[in-house]
Amino acid sequence: YQVTQKPAKMGRKVTLATCSLNQWAMDFEGNSRRILESIEVAKKKNASYRLGTELEICGYGCYDHFYESDTLLHSFEVLAMLLQAPVTQDIICDVGMPVMHKNVLYNCRVIFLNRKILLIRPKMHLCNDGNYREERWFTRWMKQRQVEDYFLPRMISSITGQNTVPFGDAVISTRDTCIGSETCEELWAPNSSHIAQSLDGVEIFTNASGSHFSLRKAYVRVDLVKSATAKCGGIYMFANQKGCDGDRVYYDGCAMIAINGSFVVQGSQFSLDDVEVLTATLDLEDIRSYRGNFAARARAAANSEPYPRVIADFSLSKDDDMFLPLYEPVEWRYHTPEEEISLGPACWLWDYLRRSGQAGFFLPLSGGIDSSSTACIVSSMCHLICQAVSSGNTQVLTDVRRIVGDPDYVPDNPRELAGRIFVTCYMASENSSEVTRNRARQLAEQIGSCHQSIQIDAAVSAVISIFTTVTAVVPKFKVHGGSPRENLALQNVQARLRMVLAYLFAQLSLWAQGRPGGLLVLGSSNVDESLRGYLTKYDCSSADINPIGGISKTDLRAFIQYCVGKFGFTALKEIYDAPPTAELEPLAEGQIAQTDEDDMGMTYEELSTYGRLRKMMKCGPYSMFCKLIHTWRNTCSPAQVAAKVKHFFRSYSINRHKMTTLTPSFHAENYSPDDNRFDLRQFLYNVAWTWQFRAIDKQVDVLEGTKSASNTEEAAATTGSTS
Repeated sequence: YQVTQKPAKMGRKVTLATCSLNQWAMDFEGNSRRILESIEVAKKKNASYRLGTELEICGYGCYDHFYESDTLLHSFEVLAMLLQAPVTQDIICDVGMPVMHKNVLYNCRVIFLNRKILLIRPKMHLCNDGNYREERWFTRWMKQRQVEDYFLPRMISSITGQNTVPFGDAVISTRDTCIGSETCEELWAPNSSHIAQSLDGVEIFTNASGSHFSLRKAYVRVDLVKSATAKCGGIYMFANQKGCDGDRVYYDGCAMIAINGSFVVQGSQFSLDDVEVLTATLDLEDIRSYRGNFAARARAAANSEPYPRVIADFSLSKDDDMFLPLYEPVEWRYHTPEEEISLGPACWLWDYLRRSGQAGFFLPLSGGIDSSSTACIVSSMCHLICQAVSSGNTQVLTDVRRIVGDPDYVPDNPRELAGRIFVTCYMASENSSEVTRNRARQLAEQIGSCHQSIQIDAAVSAVISIFTTVTAVVPKFKVHGGSPRENLALQNVQARLRMVLAYLFAQLSLWAQGRPGGLLVLGSSNVDESLRGYLTKYDCSSADINPIGGISKTDLRAFIQYCVGKFGFTALKEIYDAPPTAELEPLAEGQIAQTDEDDMGMTYEELSTYGRLRKMMKCGPYSMFCKLIHTWRNTCSPAQVAAKVKHFFRSYSINRHKMTTLTPSFHAENYSPDDNRFDLRQFLYNVAWTWQFRAIDKQVDVLEGTKSASNTEEAAATTGSTS
């Protein structure tokens, strides 16, 4: 007999789509539009599964709005619209929203196909540290491998024809594969869901995330995804929010797809694109071959507990996929910390500017490292805007035209754009030097900002004269015979008047030019100075927003050097070499006599060390001392270390009250002292720290006594051998 073999019709290649969306908390109109656009792009790229970001319908950062029934109502209204949209047909859509089940609120994935909800999958590990407070609003689903009936609201059941749908910890089985869900924190958990799911035959893992940016953090999530697929085999899809959704954090995208320990697509970490969709075509048989050669996994899988499976009569693959090209592995590209500082705060500023309805930024530019760094970040934003418009981003073009008030404007020169939306001002007093005035002017010229230079002495004298009239005494600077209190008060008057003038100029500068709108005031205090409290309450550190408030002085200095090469701002070379100074005390023969590190009694490098130990290592005074006697053993005696630690904690606790009024800052550093949500501590301290400092003193006595005895014994031994 002659047998004719027909071509096999066994689909094995799947095209999957993940995305990064720039969602905005409570912006249901804009959020739904971006979700639909991402689904449309995914379908155009022939994807059969589209994964969205965490809580994308309402926005991740709704916070106490999650308590409001309106937030749940409007989320379901958006879901109803998505279910009926023609673009959502013939593709599995995975969206995020809050859902209340049995009067308990859950952070959920709603997975639907062709107007039918397949599964509502609640988050099983909530993030409740650092910037996150998910347990304030949500409860984690604790019933592993269990589902319950969820009764759909009428507005949804009238569309789907379903009264109930599965709610809980289940996976979805299509005709050709099996899909399991994780949400953000579950990837970080020691008992991640993907481990047990993989043992039960799940081949595609999805993770919808709301993961924020921190300096040098990108490798963490990359390593976790790579490890998950290397250990378990399978495809891992990671979606993440991007942009500023109305708060201090910036969500930095980095959507990705990996298979069997290798990445096949990498999304952008910093971008002005509101919607970014990544797709990859992968072979399911590669997963099966990978797992089939893993004996330890096979033994564990043979004894694994099964998940409830939701059956979807749908194939992710197509029968005729023989000639469909597969994606090849790629090497992950990381940004340097300097690039992260250049791009992250710039994207955050752009979102804040376009969503605030303001017409630009106002910055008091002192000619120092901090304000110059802020100016460079605004310039970086202008570069990103011009690049986005050049690449055809119509949303950015629409936004920038609205901001500058010109419907025909096309930005193609970052310097020219800066001249339209960025005003800088050097606010000089009699204590300011010509050196810093010239540095500020030169940098402003190179950036292209509309620059002004004003003298504030008349205002300072007027305020002091009011005090003198009432009290009949004249306060003096320390160099003129005044007390420390007088010296500090006279410095603070200058600093606070600069804040008042900054807001005056921000509100009226455009009015004076006959242009509509106002300007956002930018602050420029760094994370180290906030930690130490080395700032005047309600001075120029008080602003609308601060792009460098979460960045250390050490990193800012490196960033300044980077900007010289990246943007050609040669004025920064002199700024980099100059010692940081507040210029609030009288000059000595025309030269700067005051430096920040002398004022603080500690170096910026030491401040960064204290900050990391206090916040990240959870050290109080005694624990910090115990660590630093080893770290600094080659440069400081135990008594010197003790003195440094005590000085830091006294300074920190005396000034902690300033953190309650800290300008909202771009979150970048994990030792930020931001009192709003990240670093929750009292602001009234017993600054003597009597018990804690006494414990340090006792340990110093022991260490110094041991060292003294050791030196005596060594001297005696030396003397004996010589004789």
